[in-house]
Amino acid sequence: MPEKHIGKVVQVMGPVLDIRFADGELPELLNAIELQNNGKPLIVEVAQHIGDNVVRCIAMAATDGLVRGAEAVDTGGPIKVPVGDAC
Repeated sequence: MPEKHIGKVVQVMGPVLDIRFADGELPELLNAIELQNNGKPLIVEVAQHIGDNVVRCIAMAATDGLVRGAEAVDTGGPIKVPVGDAC
């Protein structure tokens, strides 16, 4: 199983989040990142590498209540949505 890369939220601007990862652990563009927001899962997608080991992400749901310092886990792949009989 691949190693999980864990980052920390450094800025929240509505649906846009900046997340800092350790050196060498920067997620690829379009990767899904998982967070917990008030006990509920939140998925964000990496949209941009902005430097200093920080990625800018777009949230797929409301970010109300999300705070700086929240843990973010790189899934290692894009967002996945079940279709057909998997629904």
